[in-house]
Amino acid sequence: MSALEIAAGVAVLAGAALQSATGFGFALTSAPLLFAATEPEQAVGLLIVLGLEVNLLTLGTEGRRPQPLVRDSLRLVAWAVPGVAAGLLALRSLDSTALQVGVTLGVFATLAVRALARRRPDAWGGDPPWWAAPAAGLSSGALTTSTNTAGPPVVLYMLARGATPVQTRDTLTTTFIGFSGLGIAALALSGTEGAIPHALALAALGPAVVAGHLAGRRVFARIADHRYEPVLTGVLVVTATAGLLTTLF
Repeated sequence: MSALEIAAGVAVLAGAALQSATGFGFALTSAPLLFAATEPEQAVGLLIVLGLEVNLLTLGTEGRRPQPLVRDSLRLVAWAVPGVAAGLLALRSLDSTALQVGVTLGVFATLAVRALARRRPDAWGGDPPWWAAPAAGLSSGALTTSTNTAGPPVVLYMLARGATPVQTRDTLTTTFIGFSGLGIAALALSGTEGAIPHALALAALGPAVVAGHLAGRRVFARIADHRYEPVLTGVLVVTATAGLLTTLF
């Protein structure tokens, strides 16, 4: 096992902890090193399966009743359907650097728009505008099958939605499970055989996901009351920047 593969395993553990603590961040943390350690199609397949694992752990193993916003989740997943096809085209035609640059620029552009909008007294009235769900769903669908970093558009949508931390985390988790299903179906129907994860890689990385989830849910319990949104925004900025720097340098 090479040093790069070990580093990718550590990134998967850290990404699972971040996903468990905030509801997103697994792919943004894990993707740069997985893309560096293996081929783009194989990296996307691993990210989809391992991301599905951590999300199922979040909803199914914490001994509580999940509280997702079901209507929002369904709308986002429905709008993601046409986006997955565009993501497949990007995966086959662009290299991983171009894909990661696109993700990062999209994150910062949307954060800038959000910051400007919040300065206006009439900005969004506490709810996202009508076009926010279609835009988030389409872009997340495209990112699911191109880089599997579908989190930023949905995170930004949920920040505008004004839901509670538990609702936000569970809605993100539920939506990502839907995205994973769409991604698996799209890759299978398109015959993208290179995305089928290697059994050895899953055996090595699966336990890291479990360990990361267990650590991350303790963190969520500490930040849920007053610090969840600032932490969510900060993590979004840091992980997007780190992913870009890793890819470029």
